[in-house]
Amino acid sequence: MYLTRAYIDSLEHLYKINLINSVSGFKSANLIGTKSTKNITNVAVFSSVVHYGSAPPILGFVVRPSSVRRNTYDNIKETGYFTINHIHHDIIEDAHHTSAKYSSEISEFDKTNLKEEYLNDFYAPFVEGCPIKIGLKYIDEYYIKANGTILVLGEIIDLHINDSLIKEDGFIDLLEGNVTAINGLDAYTVPKIKTRLSYQRPKN
Repeated sequence: MYLTRAYIDSLEHLYKINLINSVSGFKSANLIGTKSTKNITNVAVFSSVVHYGSAPPILGFVVRPSSVRRNTYDNIKETGYFTINHIHHDIIEDAHHTSAKYSSEISEFDKTNLKEEYLNDFYAPFVEGCPIKIGLKYIDEYYIKANGTILVLGEIIDLHINDSLIKEDGFIDLLEGNVTAINGLDAYTVPKIKTRLSYQRPKN
């Protein structure tokens, strides 16, 4: 199938969203946890978390245009802290339900079986049972003029990883944690590792 840009623009709205959200390939599946200054927690599924550097350790994610209230973004801006928690096989349905639009006075933790967990006095809630939990401090944001979205960057200041997942060289085996990935907007999968390859250098 060959699709021109003009044809893509003419597609039915939901079909187009599904198509474009799937075309980039598998994406990370994460729950971002925040808490407002009124101590109301929020947890929401995101598939846009990306690594932006190791020294300092920086992760980023994209939020949609803020013409309407975005609880995750607003809480991060107000408090400066958030958590990223890897979705695993056992919580897929509850994790996906956090995409529902609740008001800022309602915590998604109260509408699902997901449980808040507080570790090392970190302000924002982690998600109990997730094999990888990351505590981050807001450091910067970049407005993406092309579509009005915002890239939010956070520095990792707390990192909790199940011991069995970390290998001798520091590699984290997500497979052992049943960590999921997202295809498009709503298809969840638990990938399998085919092989690990060595660091590549130019051939002689």
